[in-house]
Amino acid sequence: MSHDKYQNPLITRYASAEMAEIFSPQRKFSTWRRMWIALAEAEQELGLSITDEQIGQLKAEVDNIDFDVAREYEKKLRHDVMAHVHTYGDVCPDARPIIHLGATSCFVTDNTDVILLREALIYVRKRLAAVLDALGTFATENRSLATLGFTHLQPAQPTTVGKRACLWAYDFAMDLEDIQYRIDGMKARSTKGTTGTQASFLKLFDGDHEKVKSLEQKVAEKLGFATSYAVTGQTYSRKVDAQILDSLSGIAQSAHKMASDLRLLANRKELEEPFEKHQIGSSAMAYKRNPMRSERICALSRYVMSLQSSTANTLATQWMERTLDDSANRRLVLPQSFLAIDSVLILLQNVCAGLVTYPKVIAKNLNDELPFMATENILMAAVAAGGDRQDLHERIRQHSQDAAAEVKQQGQANDLLDRLAQDEAFAGIDLSALMDPMQFVGRSPEQVQDFVAEVIQPIREKYLEDELDADVNV
Repeated sequence: MSHDKYQNPLITRYASAEMAEIFSPQRKFSTWRRMWIALAEAEQELGLSITDEQIGQLKAEVDNIDFDVAREYEKKLRHDVMAHVHTYGDVCPDARPIIHLGATSCFVTDNTDVILLREALIYVRKRLAAVLDALGTFATENRSLATLGFTHLQPAQPTTVGKRACLWAYDFAMDLEDIQYRIDGMKARSTKGTTGTQASFLKLFDGDHEKVKSLEQKVAEKLGFATSYAVTGQTYSRKVDAQILDSLSGIAQSAHKMASDLRLLANRKELEEPFEKHQIGSSAMAYKRNPMRSERICALSRYVMSLQSSTANTLATQWMERTLDDSANRRLVLPQSFLAIDSVLILLQNVCAGLVTYPKVIAKNLNDELPFMATENILMAAVAAGGDRQDLHERIRQHSQDAAAEVKQQGQANDLLDRLAQDEAFAGIDLSALMDPMQFVGRSPEQVQDFVAEVIQPIREKYLEDELDADVNV
């Protein structure tokens, strides 16, 4: 590795080798060559004068790319596709005349893009399923661990730690549905021609429209697609890129939300991400256990969300059949959005698989607020014992206000139960029996069980087959 030039941290620090390989020059330009092979085969099958020997030569050299030669050609020609046509032709001299026959540059660039984007989406799908698997396990293990709920970031009705995890997981499950939809919707650009009219191919086949249509279908199938986009200009619609970035941004939004919650819960000392034995939280404050993985998730997620606007603006500013101002932007945005979301999902899987709960702190924080939340149950119990509802309500209101003042103004513990116990109107009421947190969590444990069975388990069965690379810096 060179240490005197900028290195992209998505490659050097965060993303997996698998995702980096998908967008590598070798994969890209080898796929270009596979485009030319598919085109030559289909043209031969439809009667053009292309020999088996020519195709065989192309296949033999598909991965033998001399990048130095290609670089020199591009300096001279100022055209990346033609540089690689000449580089390929140098090692396939017999096939040189038929390489790129009838095609425009976007035949190789756009068809390669949809292939690589689909592969990257499939890899994201696998990562996302692994996160959901880990979250499902965590939710199940903590389905009955009562915890304080929050609305407006203020104490609210209790829930359980497992139920809260299901909220995170459901966002990701919806993201997974969206990713699957994008994968299913991917098509080939195939052989649409220079401005999408297929004029060059119509000329090649002497005006035979059926052969041109057959060529398009054959090439699409050779590239691994059932069909191609119905119409294109010079490129496939950049709406496709925008929709894919919408999906990746959706994952980033879900990840940022969850990681933000984890950071808040770490502040309350209720929940903590994995912390290694020798991990340092701060160079100055040795006691610190910063939620650095969750912070990194937020940082990378914010980056992915910011890239969403690039594909939207690229689509919006494509004039007529195409302008080239999409190219440089896409070279950056498409790979880096996938590398960044891959990094986010790697971190998320690591965090979800190693989340640590602190039940005693969770219980303490809940019990500090529970007396206020139990007042309705206390009121009903006192009424059932023969008390006047309106009188009891006013007494509880006054005691609650006084207890809250002690907490907020004096920094004292919540003494509402003591105040009620000393009030003769509540004599004979077993206040402690009304303070069981599980009385307040509703169907949270059952909801967790149902959610894991109905949402998480089908995802496990459908998508979790192969082990994922874990050799990544987290």
